[in-house]
Amino acid sequence: MKQKPPETACALKIIARIHNDFPTKFGLPRQSGLIDTLPSIIVFEPAYRNPDALRGLSGYTHLWLLWGFAGFARDGWSPMVRPPRLGGNERIGVFATRSPNRPNPIGLSCVRLAGIQQDPLNGDVLSVTGADLMDGSPIFDIKPYLPYTDSHPEAKAGFTDTRAFVPLTVEFAPQWLSMVPPERRETLLSVLASDPRPAYQDDPNRMYGFTYAGLDIRFTVAKGALTVREVVRLAL
Repeated sequence: MKQKPPETACALKIIARIHNDFPTKFGLPRQSGLIDTLPSIIVFEPAYRNPDALRGLSGYTHLWLLWGFAGFARDGWSPMVRPPRLGGNERIGVFATRSPNRPNPIGLSCVRLAGIQQDPLNGDVLSVTGADLMDGSPIFDIKPYLPYTDSHPEAKAGFTDTRAFVPLTVEFAPQWLSMVPPERRETLLSVLASDPRPAYQDDPNRMYGFTYAGLDIRFTVAKGALTVREVVRLAL
């Protein structure tokens, strides 16, 4: 039997943090790329604000983000989890899912690179769309997406291949929609249509809510339709 190589500690360094309109995990897209209009910016930590590190990055349209789950309460890990796509009632092995309840709380997301801007306080920042990260989440690494090796159209997707997603119909009264900035409405409507509720909850009388762009969006869901009941502007 071959001798095992010595184990070495792998201390991950936070190189950047992402910022967007979702200060909590509730309401976040469940996968990257699902809400392609959702904008975010990536601000590098002072030690990594070296423009040389970004040379050539503008030649790519998509990036891989290696990041840490933020806002998820964890006490150890579980070998079996309940994926939302399975209704939250069926258990499956954690390594067959993208659940945050993992031995190491690390996420992997593919985002679209919208641009690189020079910020007077933070140096070069990345504008990206389609992220599924909560505001303030730490980023450990950024790598370019390579279509010739990263894209596999013939790949099988396990249980997700047999569970078609049907978007909700969204009913958003003008009095509430008018409180949402015009440039953020399309993204919010897409988030609501994707059903942000916990998968195991289906109570038509329950009021749900999440924070988006400084607003508390409150809604109910019944018979495939999501109805926004109230929008409350949060105090700064």
